[in-house]
Amino acid sequence: MHTGKSYKLSEFLVWTRRKVYLLVALGFFPVILYEVFGIKWLDIPWPVIALLGTSTAFIVGFTNTQTYRRTEEAQQIWTNILSLSRSWGLICRDLVDDANHTKTLIYRHFAWLTALRYHLREHRVWESANKKHNAEYQQYYSIPEWETPLDIELAKYLSAKELKYILTTDNKATQILGLQSKTVKSLYNKEKLVLIQFIEIERAIRDLFLQQAKSEQMKDAPYPRQYAIINTFFVWLFCTLLPFGMIKDFDKLNEVVEGAIKGHMVWLLVPFSTLISWMFTSLEQVGESTENPFEGSANDVPISQMSRAIEIELRELLGETELPPALEPKNDIIL
Repeated sequence: MHTGKSYKLSEFLVWTRRKVYLLVALGFFPVILYEVFGIKWLDIPWPVIALLGTSTAFIVGFTNTQTYRRTEEAQQIWTNILSLSRSWGLICRDLVDDANHTKTLIYRHFAWLTALRYHLREHRVWESANKKHNAEYQQYYSIPEWETPLDIELAKYLSAKELKYILTTDNKATQILGLQSKTVKSLYNKEKLVLIQFIEIERAIRDLFLQQAKSEQMKDAPYPRQYAIINTFFVWLFCTLLPFGMIKDFDKLNEVVEGAIKGHMVWLLVPFSTLISWMFTSLEQVGESTENPFEGSANDVPISQMSRAIEIELRELLGETELPPALEPKNDIIL
């Protein structure tokens, strides 16, 4: 997530420059055929280009709206996790009348947050974080889950026995919540919890399961591939045909100019077609970088930062004074 005022134009140009190179080549191609090789019949009627551009604008706008909603939904899920985590800390502190068990339950919650965020940062084949323009941009920010192994992080919160068990499981976050429920059931059987307290804590665990399921669904259900491919297809079809629709109009400018540039006005097609096409490809690229809010891109929901904030708050509830530092943005980007 970008925490500054906005991305700089220079950053945006660096991020999109690979497509600019291709767009410049697409602009030069019809001009060279027209000017150098004398193929003067190269012309697509402007109404065709206008209709295609309108259709492309609609599909790009629709796609970007839907991908933004995915990120907004992911942000809401983790806002709910933040709220439920605070409730979990209060429940464990005030309903469990045993300091050791309270600490165990809260530390296991840190382990649950850790296992969940590591799972969400795993790569999926449809994600775009590994594309060259995104992978290159990762030098400007850090992804905590890709820097430290999961077992080292979990070892901070789980006993050696629990850690050994959790690392052998497939869905580690689910198994950690299972340990939570098992501990709560044991406390109830030992009559350290009354029925209403037991029900309240189990309800909290259920709510955490619900938010975990929503996060996993967001991770494992990509933006529909049929819409993604039609968006890309329309954009590049428009960018390819646009120079052919503009070439006659630029050639006509030779009738109203004098001097050295007379007879060469068609070459102006290259920068102007590149500029128009760049607008469409940039919108497509922004939408693509927004559709997977946990993939490790600069526009991700900051689940690492939120998890650290939760840990600091709950440690303070336990009365601890040696707290981990809050995560800080790097180049105005924090994950």
